[in-house]
Amino acid sequence: MSPPFTLRLVNAIDALNERIGRAIAWLTLIMVVVTFAVVVLRYGFNLGWIAMQESITYMHAAVFMLGAGYTLLHDGHVRVDIFYRGMNAKRKAAIDLFGALFLLLPTFVFIAWVSWEYVADAWAVHEGSAETGGIPYRYLLKTVIVLMPALMILQGLAQALRSLLVMTGAIEPVIEPMHEEV
Repeated sequence: MSPPFTLRLVNAIDALNERIGRAIAWLTLIMVVVTFAVVVLRYGFNLGWIAMQESITYMHAAVFMLGAGYTLLHDGHVRVDIFYRGMNAKRKAAIDLFGALFLLLPTFVFIAWVSWEYVADAWAVHEGSAETGGIPYRYLLKTVIVLMPALMILQGLAQALRSLLVMTGAIEPVIEPMHEEV
């Protein structure tokens, strides 16, 4: 028997953010290599390229903004869980549902809404770098400003739906190992 549609949807959203997160993580290594190259070329050979330096900013933005949904998927965002950690699975699911519906989703819908025109304007003129020799695709960089809330909204919906499934008993909650306090 196939899983219900809601569970398949949750799993599909999780898989999307998992793939994006794993792919985007490679940019951290590339960013380190490019930064090293910029420093060696600049101070060792007195050479520099604006586009190479700007690429670090592009990668940095992509890592943090496109990795936000992956971080939410893996419960990596900051949380004050003084009471939460001692609760049973259904109470945790209720708090997660509340947080997703009344905090996460409205916040990221607002971010998407207020940034849409800013990004659309950059696309309309195919905005490029203000620097001569810079990357001519600044509009692509600005696109992550709307992709980030889109991925967070999707993951927030998945979190809310998963919470509902746990609360109704349709799925068993994932039992996480206790982390030692450092």
